[in-house]
Amino acid sequence: METNGRNPNSPENPSARVSNDASEEQSTAKEAFVNHAEISWHEMRRQWVGDESQRSRRMPQEPIMSWTTTYEDLLCSTEPFQQPIPLAEMVDFLVDIWHEEGLYD
Repeated sequence: METNGRNPNSPENPSARVSNDASEEQSTAKEAFVNHAEISWHEMRRQWVGDESQRSRRMPQEPIMSWTTTYEDLLCSTEPFQQPIPLAEMVDFLVDIWHEEGLYD
């Protein structure tokens, strides 16, 4: 209830003008916000993973490492492998070894 006859939201009231300006700035800021970190993350992930549509659909290959290869064979050899070992194959190999030795539950 106004006792001086002024409208609290009128342009003559400076506090009303400040609160209106602040709310306009907040709504503009929310609309204009761009998460550059997220965009960059998705771009880097796309580069890392690659384009699924461009990948060739190949059949799974035979393992590079022999089924008889032991952990000691890998540690004692200084010769490089004839071709790179896929990460999934190496992980499977290590998990099998760790299971045998009781190191992996």
